[in-house]
Order: sequence, then C-alpha cells, then structure tokens
Amino acid sequence: MDFESLSQHMIPVSSGTIVMRDDRLRESWTVAIKPFLICRYQVTQSFYAKVMGVSPSSIAAEDQPVETVSWLDAARFCNRFSAMVKLPDRYVFSSDGQDATVVATSDGFRLPSEAEWEFACRAGTKGPRYGPIGDIAWYRENSEGGSKAVGTKRPNDWGLHDMLGNVWEWCEDVYDPAVYGAYRIFRGGGWADHERSCLATNRRRSHPTFAIEDLGFRIARSCSWS
Repeated sequence: MDFESLSQHMIPVSSGTIVMRDDRLRESWTVAIKPFLICRYQVTQSFYAKVMGVSPSSIAAEDQPVETVSWLDAARFCNRFSAMVKLPDRYVFSSDGQDATVVATSDGFRLPSEAEWEFACRAGTKGPRYGPIGDIAWYRENSEGGSKAVGTKRPNDWGLHDMLGNVWEWCEDVYDPAVYGAYRIFRGGGWADHERSCLATNRRRSHPTFAIEDLGFRIARSCSWS
C-alpha cells in the first residue's frame, strides 16, 4: 500500500452487532456497530514516514508495518493525516502530551474501536480465527523473527489482511479506567507470538506511551450510510 492509493484500500463495513468478552473480568457485553471504513492493510513504514516525516521501526522496510509506535504516536498520525486531506482532528491531546480525548463527532481518520476491530477481523465468522493460521498470519512459527510485508497472507472474507499476526494493532478504547487508568487496548497478535495469542478474541492493554517492535496500527473512519 502506498500513500496515494489509500482511498481504494478503505473497506466499507456495514452495521451489525458483536458480543465482546473480557476473560479477566469474566464478563460479556453486546456492542452495536455503526457503518465505518477500515484500511485493508496495517499502516506501512513508508506511509507513516510520508505523513510524520520519520520512521521509528526497529527494522527498516518500507512495505512492512510500522512498529515501535505508541498509541499516542498512532493518534498523532491520524490527526496529521486528517489535516493533510482536510478532515477534522479526531484526538485532542492533554497539555502534557501523555494522553488524548476523542472527538466523537469527527469523521477524520482514527483508530478502530475494539468492537469494530473484532467485528472486522471476524468478517462474519464465529471461530477463533478466520482461517488456518498458517494461511492468514505471520506468527512465531513462520515469521523468522520479524514482521513481513503487509498483504502477503490470505485476507479474511472482507478483504482485510493481517488482522491476525504480523504486528498487534492499537485500538481507540481505554481498557478499564477505574483499574488501569489511561491504558489502551491492542488486538490481533504479532510475529513474536505463539498460535494461542493470535485469536480474534485476544485482548491486551498498555499505557498510551508504550511502544515495542511487534505493535503497530491500522486506520479507520466513521461514515454515515445505513
């Protein structure tokens, strides 16, 4: 994916519902999904560099997913890219730059919500994965110790690549503010993870400043069709 061709890679997802589960709390809840757009690919290093002017990834490769990016880095990318295409900011940053709030009415580029992410990952399937793991994901047993070019594994039924494996993906949501404060959620598993971690339901969280070499993101947008 390159910067100029992004529009053709934003996949429309229709409304629906999904049942979410937190194994730590042993709770389930149902989320109504509104129509949205989500990118076919994880944000690549070349795309990130064209927007932000830098490439923070631990191993440089233009067509591989950007990694070693914090949630705050991903939110800043969304705001800056939105400004480049004359869309409003999605995120308003705190005075110390260590957190941000969401402008819910903005239709600028953003991170998917956790429920949107899982809904898109599943693409109508019900099992733990949308296909055999070796066909759909780069993970510990086949990654040879690093991320791979985006889109080189089979997509799900909605045309989305690397929803499992390659790099974990930041989501927009705060995890549990009463217990974890500003911690944000990331999903999907990465190249360093065993098969048991690359599941549509697997949830992890960390501080919005956290960055590591198997954690990246993909972008989404709200939209209004029914």
